[in-house]
Amino acid sequence: MSSASNIRWRIVALFFVHALALGAIHTRIPDIQLALGLSEAQLGLVLIGQPLGALSMFLFASRIIERFSPRLVILVMMPLVTVSAAMITVIPNAIAMFGLLAVNGVGFSLTNIAINVEADRIEAASGARIMNTCHGAWSIGFLVTSLLGAALRGLDVAPWMHLWALVPVVGVLIAVVVAPMPVTPARAHAGDNKRRLAWPTLATLGLVAFGLGAGLSEGAARAWSIIYLRDSFEVAAWIESLALPALLVTMSVGRLLADRWIDRFGPVRVARALASIAIAGLVLLVVAPNAWAALGGFGLVGLGICVLYPLMLSAAARLGDRPASENVAATTLIFQLVNLGAPVLIGTVAEAFDLRTAFAMLLPLLALTWLMAGKLTPTRPVTGSPRG
Repeated sequence: MSSASNIRWRIVALFFVHALALGAIHTRIPDIQLALGLSEAQLGLVLIGQPLGALSMFLFASRIIERFSPRLVILVMMPLVTVSAAMITVIPNAIAMFGLLAVNGVGFSLTNIAINVEADRIEAASGARIMNTCHGAWSIGFLVTSLLGAALRGLDVAPWMHLWALVPVVGVLIAVVVAPMPVTPARAHAGDNKRRLAWPTLATLGLVAFGLGAGLSEGAARAWSIIYLRDSFEVAAWIESLALPALLVTMSVGRLLADRWIDRFGPVRVARALASIAIAGLVLLVVAPNAWAALGGFGLVGLGICVLYPLMLSAAARLGDRPASENVAATTLIFQLVNLGAPVLIGTVAEAFDLRTAFAMLLPLLALTWLMAGKLTPTRPVTGSPRG
């Protein structure tokens, strides 16, 4: 296997493993909610822990990654993600869950930025798009862990058995995939090489406006899709658990095919076509008369948002005004600021009205995505040499 092929398969595999490490807890949130006796509004408050923990790191993430390298950050922080999720099942109270989700958010924020920065570095070094394929692998990993969670829920396997068994599995995969990864040079940028906090700029704010609807739709589906089917329809637990896979199957397929779409039609046209599909899917979800129509809605939403988030991150990394890690971190920071209040808002609206109304609130944000797609086109050329 050539050196370039070796690097490409490792970064794609890394995205898959990252999803395995992160996604398992989402399949067991409904079980943990019932075990703790939390209402939807209370659960929404507890779920703030994850974005709050992530927020504490985003301003410093670029400095940490540039100082220690994406590879070392991943090796150290990925195990923290799995262990913190597993710990939730053995300290059964809402305050502990909040705190452990905050620790999980710290690990997630650093590893999420690190893997995206590494993928962008490989794109820059090879001259070939790989970001969307990487996110496709991430979606497949999330799909695998979601289907596994659905099967284990159907077999009445306790959440603690599920999440603790995942810890050594992810540890071995990280050792095999990440430990041998070579160092890839940083993308060229026009700024200086000083270490700064990753404050948002007007350019990154414009990209956030583009990607916000997709990011919140995906986050809402991860946290609330199973609960939506459980509360809206009288169906078996295994059918409830298909809600997340319905979204992830179409998202995975779309991401794996997207690089050739974007090369042929350009990012703006692809983004607007997909945003239209996402809007149609969300409308179907909101008005769904039965569980199967709702599953179809989740599927259309998954296809519609499949590459909107990676397109946003890739555009941020390519801005060229400062190190890619700073722009990726700044863009993700704004996402987490919004996500900080999103679980509470969705939970409160769901308790006051229902989850249909809560999902309907996302429609204007997807319309904003359509309008802001033009921000994906760079406004200045990237100059300078690779910076460390």
